[in-house]
Parts: sequence; structure tokens; C-alpha cells
Amino acid sequence: MGKETALKNYEDLKALAGREGATLFGVADVTAVKDRFYIEPKSAVEGLDYGISIGVRLSGRILETVVNEPTKLYAFHYKRINSLLDEIALKLGDFIQNSGYSALPIPASHVEDWQNQRGAVSHKMVGHLAGLGFIGRSALLVNPKFGAQARYTTILTDIPLKTDAPDNSNCGECCACVAVCPVKAIKKDVKDFNLMACRELLKTFANKPGIGHSICGICVKVCKGKF
Repeated sequence: MGKETALKNYEDLKALAGREGATLFGVADVTAVKDRFYIEPKSAVEGLDYGISIGVRLSGRILETVVNEPTKLYAFHYKRINSLLDEIALKLGDFIQNSGYSALPIPASHVEDWQNQRGAVSHKMVGHLAGLGFIGRSALLVNPKFGAQARYTTILTDIPLKTDAPDNSNCGECCACVAVCPVKAIKKDVKDFNLMACRELLKTFANKPGIGHSICGICVKVCKGKF
């Protein structure tokens, strides 16, 4: 009965997420990575052992407008996708609470540690554990179908859920993002990714008229998936 309940909860939440506009849905067991959460007090995440990962695909045509820097069109799209993700997370959280359980929606774009560019929860880490993709050379979550062209949010919860297996694939021979990075922050080995160089470029772009966010989109544009 336990497995049946967990599967039903999974399917109900996946269906709701899809109706609300989600492109991708997965569930991870996050018990082993809670020490990487930037959430205080720690009691706020006690018992929340499942991480629901929700993804929304970016517009390929809007990404085509990004050439050497983010455009105003891309900046607006980025903000609206984040808002949609937050709306979906709130609705799933409400469903979970109405079912008698707890839910902690994590904002799609919120930075707790600016120096290291870390949010309260790493959406890409949860997405990877939930089977939605692998961490590519760009240090972004790369979905096999959509590449890096999606954004994500996370809901921490204690509702019983079926969990997905982590995606342990990789970029293979593709180095498209390495070739286009303006500051050469992306290397062949993701462990050599230059976060500081990337962060400084994002700060430069954020100060451009009409942008206002630490975004780029150049490596996202070329990472189209189909691995």
C-alpha cells in the first residue's frame, strides 16, 4: 500500500505540474545532501526528505536573439519563466499541504551566497538527483532532450513519493559551450569551471540597460540537448 500511495502522489503532482505549465518533473531523495542547503533554522527542513524538481523549457527563438550578450527580450523571458516556476511550486505546495503534509517551495531565482553564487537549495543538484539531467561542462543542468535550455525550481516535502534515479550521463564529445564562452570560464572538465570569471561577466551584463539580472544565455543557447 505504501508504494501505491507514493506512486499515486507522484502521478497526481506530476499531472498538476503539467497542467500549470511545467515541462519537466522529477523527484529525488535529498536526505544525503541536506548539509548543502542554505536554510536556517535547520529545523525548517527536518523530515523533508523529498525534493520535487520542476523544469520549464526556455524559448528557443528568444535564445536566438542572444549573440554576444543577453538581450532585453531574453531578460524579460528569464523573469517570466522564474515567475511561472514559482507559481507552479506554490500550487504544488498548496496541494501537498491540503493533503496533510508539509511543503517548502524554494524560489527559482534567489541567491543566499553571492560570493559563491549559491541559492538556498541548488536546483541543478536536486534536478540531477531527480533524473532530469546531468551537470554539464557549463556547470549547468543539462537535460538529454532540452540541453541547458530550461530553468528549474524545487519543492522540499515529506509527502510519500516515488523517487527517480539520478542521471549519470555526460556531454560526450560536445564542447559547444566551451567554444562560445566570452571569458573562457568553461573548460573541457567541469571541475575546472571558472566560477569567478563567469560571475564577473554576469555582473557586467546585469548593469547593462534593460537587463538588471545576472544572466548571460550564450552557453545556454548552444546547448540544445538530444544526447
